[in-house]
Amino acid sequence: MILDIDGILVSSDILTEPFACDLEKCKGRCCIEGDAGAPVTLDEIGEIENNLDSVWPELSAAAQAVIDKQGVAYTDKEGELVTSIVNGKDCVFTCYDDIEINGETVKNCCLCAYERLYRRGKTTWCKPASCALYPIRVKELSHGITALNYHRWDICRDAVERGKQENIKVYQFLKQPLIARFGEEWYKELEDVAREIDKL
Repeated sequence: MILDIDGILVSSDILTEPFACDLEKCKGRCCIEGDAGAPVTLDEIGEIENNLDSVWPELSAAAQAVIDKQGVAYTDKEGELVTSIVNGKDCVFTCYDDIEINGETVKNCCLCAYERLYRRGKTTWCKPASCALYPIRVKELSHGITALNYHRWDICRDAVERGKQENIKVYQFLKQPLIARFGEEWYKELEDVAREIDKL
C-alpha cells in the first residue's frame, strides 16, 4: 500500500516491517556488497569532491586509484548516479575499523570514511542520504514527487530479526535521518499514520 504523507509517497511496509541494524553480526556489509555504489545526487557529489582532500588519507590505495581514473561517482546500468566502487563491489569510501557497540569491540567493521571524519569533527559533511536512510530508498518521480520504498536485502536478515526482538520498525530505526531529510513536522505526521495502521 502506498501512503501520501504530506506530498511524499511512502510504502506502508516502512511503517509496519521490523528493522534495526545489527552491526555486531553484519559488520556493515551493505558498504561492500552489491553490484553498484551508493546512490548520490549532484549536490552530494559536490560535497564529496569538496571534502575529498580530508578523506583521501583514509582511503585504500585501490580506492584512490579508482577515483583517479573515473572520479568519485559514475552512472550505473539503471542510469543512476552512484559512488565509485572497487573490484566491482566495495564503495571507494569504505574503510575498516574496530568499533565499540554496547561495551563490546566489533572487529574489522565496514565504515564510511566520511562519517568517521564527521564523527571526529574533521568535516561538516557526513555521507550520502541514501546511506543514512538505508534500507529506505528515495526515488524522485515525475512532477517533483518523491517516493520512499523499503529495500529488502538478504544481508539485512539480522537487522530484521533484531527489529522483531526489539519491536522497532523501519521508520523508527531511521527517525533521525528521516527528520534530517524531511523535517520534524513531516515525521510526526508519519508517526500519526503509523499509529492508525497499528489500530487496524
